[in-house]
Amino acid sequence: MRSIDPSTNTERENYKLLIGSIIPRPIAFVTTTSKEGILNGAPFSYFNIVSSNPPMISLAIQRSNGRQKDTARNIIESHEFVIHIVDEQNVEKINQTAASLPSDQSEIELSGLTPVKSTKVTVPGVMEAKIRMECTLEHSLELGGSDSPVVDLIIGKVIQFHIENDIYENGRINPMGLRAVSRLAGHDYAVIGDIFTIERPN
Repeated sequence: MRSIDPSTNTERENYKLLIGSIIPRPIAFVTTTSKEGILNGAPFSYFNIVSSNPPMISLAIQRSNGRQKDTARNIIESHEFVIHIVDEQNVEKINQTAASLPSDQSEIELSGLTPVKSTKVTVPGVMEAKIRMECTLEHSLELGGSDSPVVDLIIGKVIQFHIENDIYENGRINPMGLRAVSRLAGHDYAVIGDIFTIERPN
């Protein structure tokens, strides 16, 4: 077995080890609104659950050359955002939103996604997602880097769920109906495959 000290690696080398090891990763498609009213949308795979009581999620948004991404800046300024689950039907359009656009251009318009009004936040979601979660900012942290932060860690509280009727069954979500897509390394993604059950010990 190879043993590697990350302090001897470049940032890119550590990135490859992390994204190749921690798989599959759920993908959050996040919509935010800028102060100028531009609807921004971007996918992130450094995303997961924090708590169920209250329902909270985490989102780590890497900075680019020390520069804060539009999504992080918009969330910190407005305290609102919408998380969507990426699935087989919307992944192609959502992939288009990963393009680097100026702050005054909307990735939603570029990709042809359809904005839909939210219930409790002012930020719209997109109609093409089977699940979307309206969120408010619970906490934000600037992390990493000896001189300046390299990532914005966002903790959001889910204040409204929107779930397509076809995949909602007795308070549960049907994973085969959702067909969520997960992120691997490079340009690779994965879909839900075989599902197996293991009983937890008492």
